Amino acid sequence: MIGQTFSHYKITAKLGAGGMGEVFLAEDTKLGRKVALKFLPASMWNEAEAQQRLIREAKAASQLDHSNIVTIYGIEESEGRPFIVMAHVRGVTLNEYCTSRHKTTDDLIDLAIQIADGLQHAHEAGVIHRDLKPGNVLVDDRGRVRILDFGIARLRGTTRLTQVGSTVGTLAYSPPELAQGKDAEPTSDIYSLGVVIYQMLTGRLPFDADHEAALLYSILHEPPVPLRI
Repeated sequence: MIGQTFSHYKITAKLGAGGMGEVFLAEDTKLGRKVALKFLPASMWNEAEAQQRLIREAKAASQLDHSNIVTIYGIEESEGRPFIVMAHVRGVTLNEYCTSRHKTTDDLIDLAIQIADGLQHAHEAGVIHRDLKPGNVLVDDRGRVRILDFGIARLRGTTRLTQVGSTVGTLAYSPPELAQGKDAEPTSDIYSLGVVIYQMLTGRLPFDADHEAALLYSILHEPPVPLRI
């Protein structure tokens, strides 16, 4: 992909990859600016549901205009491959930021408030993220938070893509209702934010287990590990 041009975007570097997408740094040759492009993984190019999810992500995030949410410029297609064009943020994930150097309690409170502000804006626009976790939060070189990856976000009034009974997002950060395959509410994101804050403060998760089934049982039936042990 490096060196290839899609539409008027020339890819210059790979920024990251996950189960639902690959993100590349690119030069917008028309406007002379750097952008980030998100493509589906090669294994999902021809999957209709994956393409719907990518379009859903673009639609959901494009509803939002907030300083703590990554800006979406549009969704385009080249050589039969759809991709999202979004602002390039010079920064690191929340996990990397919190472990790179010592953070005071005030620093962590500021980060949490910024994430909460972004989520409030999304909820007021009718968007529920459903996959909030440290890997989906960037912190730029000025300490400003950007929430990204609305790949499984849900707009009010849209049809769900996940099947009933399936888990959504990353299980360790999923509230009980999502872990059981039920519909998401704004409170679902608030629960996930609570897990993120817990991890920022302690360096561990409130629920942990060796395999997914045990983790699911813990989330549904057991109290979280106390903040201080």
